[in-house]
Amino acid sequence: MHPSASPHPIAATASPDLWNHDLAPTQPAQRTWTAMHYAALWVSMVVSVPAYMLASGLMTEGMNWWQAVLTVFLGNVIVLVPMVLIGHAGAKHGIPFPVLARASFGVRGAQLPALLRAIVACGWFGIQTWLGGMAIYSIINVIGGNMLVGANLPGLGINGGQLGCFLLFWALHIWFITRGTESIKWMETWAAPVLILSGVGLVVWAYQQAGGFGPMLAAPSAFAPGGAKAGQFWGTFWPSLTAMVGYWATLALNIPDFTRFARSQRDQFVGQAIGLPIPMGLLALVAVLVTSATVAVYGQAIWDPVALTGKMGGVAVVLALVALIIATLTTNIAANVVSPAYDFSNIAPRRISFRTGGYITAGIGLAMFPWKILETTQGYIFTWLIGYGALLGPLAGIMLVDYFLLRRTRLDVPALFSASGEYAYRNGWNYAAVIALLLGALPNLPGFFKAAGFVASTAPLFETLYTYAWFVGLAISSVVYLLLMSRHRKA
Repeated sequence: MHPSASPHPIAATASPDLWNHDLAPTQPAQRTWTAMHYAALWVSMVVSVPAYMLASGLMTEGMNWWQAVLTVFLGNVIVLVPMVLIGHAGAKHGIPFPVLARASFGVRGAQLPALLRAIVACGWFGIQTWLGGMAIYSIINVIGGNMLVGANLPGLGINGGQLGCFLLFWALHIWFITRGTESIKWMETWAAPVLILSGVGLVVWAYQQAGGFGPMLAAPSAFAPGGAKAGQFWGTFWPSLTAMVGYWATLALNIPDFTRFARSQRDQFVGQAIGLPIPMGLLALVAVLVTSATVAVYGQAIWDPVALTGKMGGVAVVLALVALIIATLTTNIAANVVSPAYDFSNIAPRRISFRTGGYITAGIGLAMFPWKILETTQGYIFTWLIGYGALLGPLAGIMLVDYFLLRRTRLDVPALFSASGEYAYRNGWNYAAVIALLLGALPNLPGFFKAAGFVASTAPLFETLYTYAWFVGLAISSVVYLLLMSRHRKA
């Protein structure tokens, strides 16, 4: 994945504190990724436990099967637009996300969006690591007769066995980070197909246990007349759609980290268009079919596939959990280590290498207590996903306006690595971008505080704005940044 360590054409003119070989623009020989590579990358990231839990979580909130699948699919079609647009910069100029951010935020100011994006990735790293650890926990309990089950540890809310399995899976990530991401490539080639087969196996199990697709798809929407949430569909749909967009809002920003290796713009566009919305829709269908069946089999909707397979028992369950562990590992390395490692490296290129950035990511992810985020669908979908989407939406708006409307996709790449070039602005900071970011994020804060439980209530207007947090932030920051930069250019 990294650029070569051989001498780079612009290395001699670059400021030492803005340059290292991990951040350097890719050379033509390195741009070998085809559309199939990007489609395969997306399938390997899409087919994961958190993505499965999106649609199943929507069902626990009251949607029926087709409402949940449609919501997930629409969200991914929407987020595909900024994904391929921001990816254009990586394919054209060969630069990763934190370097692209220097064009809009300044060569020093780019540390702000890079750090914000990195912290979100650390949270995702922790979530994926927790889910993989719980798969290990379930395997040991299936084989050992619940030998790890015990009382929760004070202050943590999990027992010693869960904590130990979480730390074991975390240590496995450290091993791969130390050896470099190339060491996991052989698993990426077959992990996603194995997990797809596991998903098919879950559907077959659900079909047999529930007595056919009829009972699996018969669960009515809680929003239908006479339902528990009759007439409240749109109040759940819009924040859910925003959350679905927010799920990949992180990758929509840092997709240049991957498209910088694209053979052409067509390859990155076609590969992403094939690899993102369609697999997400199919995975959502698997999730709702299986979750619907759990209502018939166990009397309750089980939205977590790890918890479900733990209930099923048998050798097949152990194999399915092993597949989950491998797929979770490959997804986590690709989606939640590569990008924050670049982001942390951007903060201090001379001191923080890609590998050191990976260690920082793992450390922060460990400290974020990810199991707390996944305790409820409310916490996962309506607080975590919408909450960070409210922050990343403004960043996307600023970068899109800067790259397409103001610069018409033209960048002075050597100046992105110069402390005195076009992107130095004032002391390395473009304060127009900082102001646009703040104004884009602020209207969503009251709604976030209410959703997170920090305040008991807030004005209805702020609750409504939070429902559309990613869209609101993107729209406000785009307009503010365009106005401020237009005045700056006239001056």
